Amino acid sequence: MDIPTRLPTLFLSHGSPMLAIEDTPAGRFLDDLGQQLPWPRAIVIASAHFMTDRPMVGGHVRPHTVHDFGGFPEPLYQIHYPAAGSPDLAEEVFDRLVDAGLPAKLRDHHGLDHGVWVPLRRMYPQADIPVVPLSVMPHGSAAEHYAVGRALSQLRDEGVLVIGSGGFVHNLGDLDWRDRDAPMPPWAAEFSAWMHDKLASGDHAALLDWQEQAPHARHAHPTVEHLMPLFVAMGAAGDEPRTRTIHRSHEMGSLALDAFAFD
Repeated sequence: MDIPTRLPTLFLSHGSPMLAIEDTPAGRFLDDLGQQLPWPRAIVIASAHFMTDRPMVGGHVRPHTVHDFGGFPEPLYQIHYPAAGSPDLAEEVFDRLVDAGLPAKLRDHHGLDHGVWVPLRRMYPQADIPVVPLSVMPHGSAAEHYAVGRALSQLRDEGVLVIGSGGFVHNLGDLDWRDRDAPMPPWAAEFSAWMHDKLASGDHAALLDWQEQAPHARHAHPTVEHLMPLFVAMGAAGDEPRTRTIHRSHEMGSLALDAFAFD
């Protein structure tokens, strides 16, 4: 790519690992998404399943596929996503985080967890784009994750696709495991509507204070790691980005699989 195309940043809900192989609205959306975007030279992806106490960057030249789940059908464990890493880009990401005053670290031998390979396998099934994984901090705030994104905001002008992979509403203890098509309960719908409203209006102050202001915040996210990638993607889009809702669906009642582009 001689002249990089300015890319949006993305927040994707990766849902269950079954998203990798099942025919669902969210899966079909991801199948089409990669074809709709300008082709990136590399991907930096913050995953809810890469949890650390500080921003950490995976710098493996050939990251292995991590099957970080249990109790699913055997075909899931046979999947490998053989994308190359990019140690040079990982070093650049690390440097930008440090320059922004963030206590970043490099992890040379980190693999690709299912928050990375599940959506990327649907978007880019040929696994021919280098991937650099980025951690989230389960004890960090939305503002801290937004700052991580801000430190990386120039990457979208350099042909690098920045993705946050998490879950828009994520309470595994409140799912209707017996009915994929169960209606969304009111508490989840109210949380989702509040988030959509603040994202559409660009109310970053409210969004960064979502745990105090959003209705049913703790019910929607008993632990916060699945929402934190949203703030990385939002910050990585730069100043006052426009938010586009690019997908809405849910499974098993409250598992919201909404996705957003920031540009």
